[in-house]
Amino acid sequence: MNSATVQAPVIAPLSSGDDDELYEIIDGQRIELPPMSVHAAWIASQLTSYIGLYVRTQNLGRVLCQGLFHLPLLVDRNRRPDVAFVSYAGWAKNRPIPPLDDAWNVLPNLVVEVVSPTDRAEDLMEKVAEYFVAGVTVVWVIYPKCQQVHVYESLTDVRGLTRADDLDGGTVLPGFRLPLTELFLDAADNGVTLDDA
Repeated sequence: MNSATVQAPVIAPLSSGDDDELYEIIDGQRIELPPMSVHAAWIASQLTSYIGLYVRTQNLGRVLCQGLFHLPLLVDRNRRPDVAFVSYAGWAKNRPIPPLDDAWNVLPNLVVEVVSPTDRAEDLMEKVAEYFVAGVTVVWVIYPKCQQVHVYESLTDVRGLTRADDLDGGTVLPGFRLPLTELFLDAADNGVTLDDA
């Protein structure tokens, strides 16, 4: 009889020095993040490209893929969204970016989490809640396997989008519009099936 085991997050001291592994800081502990699926990583990189091109042409701010951010909360949280947008209003265009080994002490306007098979629903919702308590304006949660996007403007104001819809930037990225068919390529186009995601 096969049995599945759930592994607890790996907690390493802050001074571990392994820069190749992605992590977050939770209550002073360095928590290694589970690896993203290839499909989720591809979607995150595509979305970073789409948003990045738009914010550069509109001179709106910066986009990061898997950057570490220090959230202004009563608890110690450095979170690493899959994609984040920081407006020039929040961090001036000519202001230097902090060194690579530090969490960026700025609040993103938009954060995106792309769900992988290794992600736990409870952990994801904890992050979404923390983002809003910290003051993030909009959170997008992308479900590659279901080809859906949940757009959170608060924990209680959520819109569900499917592959037939357009993802718009709302007040955070005014004028940004992405047909989700561009993000969720048809299985016939790229060979990906829902079982592969």
